Amino acid sequence: MLFLFAQETPTQSHGFRDVIDSLARTPLSQVVIFVVICSIIRLALYPYLTKTVPHLRTGLYTAAKILNESLDAIIYAGVFVFMLIRPFLVQAFLIPSGSMIPTLLENDFIVANKAIYRYTDPQRLDIIVFRPPAYATTPDQRDEKGEPKVDFIKRCTGIPGDLIEIHDGNLFRDGNQETDVHKHFTNGSINDLNQVSSTGYMPNFKIVRYAGPSYKDWQGKYIPVVTDPHGPGLPNYETNGISSEYAVGDEPTKSCFPSWSHRPLTDSEQKVAEYLRDAPAERIPKGYYLMMGDNRDGSFDGRAWGLVPRDDIIGRSEAIWLPFNRWRITR
Repeated sequence: MLFLFAQETPTQSHGFRDVIDSLARTPLSQVVIFVVICSIIRLALYPYLTKTVPHLRTGLYTAAKILNESLDAIIYAGVFVFMLIRPFLVQAFLIPSGSMIPTLLENDFIVANKAIYRYTDPQRLDIIVFRPPAYATTPDQRDEKGEPKVDFIKRCTGIPGDLIEIHDGNLFRDGNQETDVHKHFTNGSINDLNQVSSTGYMPNFKIVRYAGPSYKDWQGKYIPVVTDPHGPGLPNYETNGISSEYAVGDEPTKSCFPSWSHRPLTDSEQKVAEYLRDAPAERIPKGYYLMMGDNRDGSFDGRAWGLVPRDDIIGRSEAIWLPFNRWRITR
């Protein structure tokens, strides 16, 4: 049996939500250019507004004054919102996939608190917005330099020092089985909440600090290890539950999803897979976090592409604010 982790791919949305999402993601460089243009127009209007004598201040003068005051408000709003609030305090994000069902649905808008992690560290079970590694994104989600131009949102399942493993569908922390209260599975359409159930399929999982046979550039890295108990029995091989970056025997591809071309492993690849199978699980190192989606079999997350550095964490989800009938605190 293969299992599928859904990619954080933007879904189709239209109208008002598209406008909101575009505004929330407007690059700072574009905001600066817009503010400069508005300032130039204001400077051009200033002589006319100051030199027009009182008895001629009608018609065109009134229109120019209204434009000047509107530009003034736009400039202050642009500076305040895009240069102070968004970088340091809060930002709106559109949920692009069903990976956090049923907590967050596709096309929900959430408000992320970007100030909280300036003075505290992420905690277990926080819902976190973060920059994903480039190899966790598809080519269309990267800019011309190959850097991600999208953000992911998942639940923080592991913090530094945690030993996280999944066996037979159960999550273990530091060797103790944990009640995974945020675990959900969906069968069929992930858009249909009626499909959410408490049972489903999860692969076995652990994090390994690689010190095996020379392979790719893994030496010394913390590698996610996924084993499909219904598959060939070798970790990170012929399963949809691992990213191309950490797949064994994967054919070269620009996609984040592996392509084995149905060929058997070479002898050297077999040794790598056996090393991953036998290597002990490692604790999450300092400065890194493990993220998983609440929709466990519909989330392309840290089980597939590994740990998130502290510096790539953007903020904590606080509330859903759109659509209005879903207003609620997110926890």
